[in-house]
Amino acid sequence: MAQESLHDVLGGRRGAIEASLPPLAFGLGWVVAGRSVLAGVVAALVVGAVVAAWRLRRGHRPMAVVISLFGVCLAALVVLRTGRAADFFLLQLLSNAASALAWLVSIVIRWPLLGVVVGLALGQKTRWRRDPALVRAYGRGSVVWVMQYVIRVAVFLPLYAADRVLELTAARLALTWPLVAACVAVSWWVVRRTLPEGHPGLRHPLREGRAPS
Repeated sequence: MAQESLHDVLGGRRGAIEASLPPLAFGLGWVVAGRSVLAGVVAALVVGAVVAAWRLRRGHRPMAVVISLFGVCLAALVVLRTGRAADFFLLQLLSNAASALAWLVSIVIRWPLLGVVVGLALGQKTRWRRDPALVRAYGRGSVVWVMQYVIRVAVFLPLYAADRVLELTAARLALTWPLVAACVAVSWWVVRRTLPEGHPGLRHPLREGRAPS
């Protein structure tokens, strides 16, 4: 499986950039309008709607588009309710903390989420779990994804606590596509290094007890 395929499976550059546009619009709208929460929310919703329409036109799954747009709307509702601009990024902070925990638990219970996602994308369902080498490789690769979410929380949390809206906006951009790209590359390297020599690869899970030929 090529590295580009892993990018596609786990969220490629286009998806990461599109997800960054509504927060960027919020930050820019907020500062241009004299720190107006309402202006930031309107900008984020407009950009979010445009991105959703664009994704639908390009054939993205409607449910995925709706969920993404719902996240923008929910963030807008939170910030309108509290009146604190930094709260637009609260859901992002919480979702990253929850993701770190979920990926960590998946490793502990030997259902690494990297394997779940890749297995579903390759049409393998859970056949990869019959291969101890793949389970181990996906587990180690998933550790990289845990660290990705931990890094985001470590950066977002102090900025959120200090109400640094522009810095949160910049961090949201810097820690989206560049961090995802690094995470995919490193986790793919870890998976490949962990698989034993002669293993047929991700597309061909081995049954337990079968040695690579």
